[in-house]
Amino acid sequence: MFDVTAIRSDFPILNRTVYKRPLVYFDNGATTQKPKIVLDVLEKYYLENNSNIHRAVHHLSQQCTDAYEASRKTIQQYIGAKKVEEIVFTSGTTESINLVAFSFGEAFVNSGDEILISYLEHHSNIVPWQLMAERKGAVIKTIPMNEKGELVLDDLEKLLTKKTKIVTLGHVSNALGTINPVKQIIEKAHQKNIPVLVDGAQAVQHMKVDVQDLDADFYVFSGHKVFGPTGIGVLYGKEEWLENLPPYKGGGDMIKRVSFEKTTYADLPLKFEAGTTHYIGAIGLKVALDYVQSIGLNAISAYENELRLYLEKALNSIEEIKIYGTSEYKAATVSFGLKGAHPSDVGTLLNRLDIAVRTGSHCTQPLMEYYGIPGTVRASLAFYNTKEEIDYFVESLKRVIPMFS
Repeated sequence: MFDVTAIRSDFPILNRTVYKRPLVYFDNGATTQKPKIVLDVLEKYYLENNSNIHRAVHHLSQQCTDAYEASRKTIQQYIGAKKVEEIVFTSGTTESINLVAFSFGEAFVNSGDEILISYLEHHSNIVPWQLMAERKGAVIKTIPMNEKGELVLDDLEKLLTKKTKIVTLGHVSNALGTINPVKQIIEKAHQKNIPVLVDGAQAVQHMKVDVQDLDADFYVFSGHKVFGPTGIGVLYGKEEWLENLPPYKGGGDMIKRVSFEKTTYADLPLKFEAGTTHYIGAIGLKVALDYVQSIGLNAISAYENELRLYLEKALNSIEEIKIYGTSEYKAATVSFGLKGAHPSDVGTLLNRLDIAVRTGSHCTQPLMEYYGIPGTVRASLAFYNTKEEIDYFVESLKRVIPMFS
C-alpha cells in the first residue's frame, strides 16, 4: 500500500512552516525536495570519506571512486542502458544537452543541415541547438503543437528530410505536463537513420524509463529533479554515438596520454568527464534513485496521476480558471491561468498562504507565445504531496480570486 504519511516523514523540509502555516510545496518541476537518506550520505562522504576520484591509490580515494562507479551502475539499471560505459556524468540536463549539441555539431552538422526541435521545449533544449546552428550554418525547424498542448505529428515524415541531422525533444513538457509520444517519433526518425535526443528531466521521477525500449540515441536528466543533489546530471548515449563524438571539454581524467604533439583520449565514459566531477553528488544521486525504486515507479506514477486528476477536477470547477495543457497523457503537472490576474501576482499571494508554486513562462517562451499569454501558474506535484494539500490549495485560490475581480 502507498503510504504517503511514511514517505513525507523522510523529507525534513516538509515539516517546516512558512508564515506560521505548514509548507505546501507544489514546485517540484523546478526542483524536488531531498529525503534525509540522501542528505545523510552527502554529509557522511564530506565528513568521513572525501577524496578525489580516479587519481590515487590511497583508501579514501578508492572508497569515493568505488562509490562513484557504483552510482554509474545504478543509473544504467535505472534507465535500462545496455552498458555502464554509456552513462556520462554531467552537471545537469542543461550541460548534457550542450555537450551533445556541441560535439554532435562538430562531428556531423554542416551548413544547410537541419535540426528538428519540438514546440514544447524548455529553453535548455532550444538555445544550445541555436548556438550550434549559428556556428555551423544549420537551420532549426520545429514540430508544431495544438491547443491541447500535444505535438502534431501529421507532417512529421515531411519534416524529417535528408538534411535533418538530429531530432531533439522532451519526454515530458515541464510547462504543461504533456507526455510526448517519443517512442513513435524515434521510430519515424530511425526509419531515415536520424538520431534522437530525449530530454528526460521531467520524466525519470514520474515514470519508468527504458532507453533501450525507447531506442533513444541520447537521453538526459538532472539529479535535483529526481530527489537527488543539485549540480549532478546524466547523459546516456548509445556507445556507437559516444565513440564518434569529439570531447566537449578538455582536462584531467579524460585523457590517455598528453604530449605537446598529440593527446589521446580516455575510453568511454571518461572521455566526456574532464576535471573533477561532482563525485559526491553522483553518490547522492545513487541513493536517491535507490530510494525511488524502493517505493516503486509504478506506484509513484499511479499515485501522482490520481493527485493530478483530483486537482484538475477541482480547478475545472472554478469558472475563473483555465487549464493549459489538456492532453490525455500527462505527468503530475497542472498549468493554469486566472482570469484578470498576472501569474506572478497569483503566485505572490499564494506564497503568503504558504503555498509554493512556479509562475511565469517556465523557460518555454515560444509555447507561451503560442497561447498568447505572459505565463501560467504551475502546480507540479510529487509523490509526497497529498489531496489535503490540494484541498487547501484550491480553497486558497478561491480566497485569491476576488482580489482580481
